[in-house]
Amino acid sequence: MIEGACHCGAVRWTFDVAPDSATTCNCTICRRYGVLWAYDLQGDRTQFSGPTRTYVRTTDTRYEPSVAFHFCADCGCVTHYRALKADSEGRIRTAVNLRMAEPGVVVHLPVVHWEGLETFTSLGQDGRCAADMWF
Repeated sequence: MIEGACHCGAVRWTFDVAPDSATTCNCTICRRYGVLWAYDLQGDRTQFSGPTRTYVRTTDTRYEPSVAFHFCADCGCVTHYRALKADSEGRIRTAVNLRMAEPGVVVHLPVVHWEGLETFTSLGQDGRCAADMWF
């Protein structure tokens, strides 16, 4: 199990299994947040606690708003996101920001690069791990 928390500790998450990888994305918001994502489905292996505020990108008319980014209302750390709509199978996608976990727990994870700016496709792994992206 992996646990994460915002800087002040008000918002926490737990991920009941060790993820296979961490994903970095170059979309207009993820590159600004500097997040490393681990994905799940709502109600599956991830639990969240604490009060959050959300941000939903609505200014780019090329995209229908698809996710709400959750952040701590006190310290501002981005802790996770949730899809705004269920997929075709009725599932809600969610992701935790692995940078909220203690480094030693996630630094070994291989990094998957996601091209979210234009093509919305996986670029796969290039041999780097989360430790290479940490600073």
